[in-house]
Amino acid sequence: MDQKRKIRVLVAKPGLDGHDRGARIIARTYRDAGFEVVYSGLHQTPEEVVQAAIQEDVDMIGLSSLAGAHMYLFPRVVELLKEKGADDIVVCGGGIFPEEDIPKLKEAGIKEIFTPGTPLREVVKWVEDNVKPRS
Repeated sequence: MDQKRKIRVLVAKPGLDGHDRGARIIARTYRDAGFEVVYSGLHQTPEEVVQAAIQEDVDMIGLSSLAGAHMYLFPRVVELLKEKGADDIVVCGGGIFPEEDIPKLKEAGIKEIFTPGTPLREVVKWVEDNVKPRS
């Protein structure tokens, strides 16, 4: 039987942001779409996020931030993945960001940014179209 591995996603809340409703909704949406989901919980450092992503052998990290530290935290995750030789893990983000930060985040290696109001089916479709199982 040629059974393809499911897409594995780590949903992470880096930094001091304690608002995790959106992250939990996304995690449940990914699960319902057939992805394997790991939720890291609140208040993770970029180092902890990357360590969990490598240990869990994920294909994508979905970062969530509502506290304004996204311009440091998100690029730091990408930087650490490169340092660890795991830069084939796709990183996307969601949350509330100033519009002018979105192109800067993408330049820093964040593949896509989802803001409040993005239909969940669009988020799932983007993952299906842009993330492939790594092994």
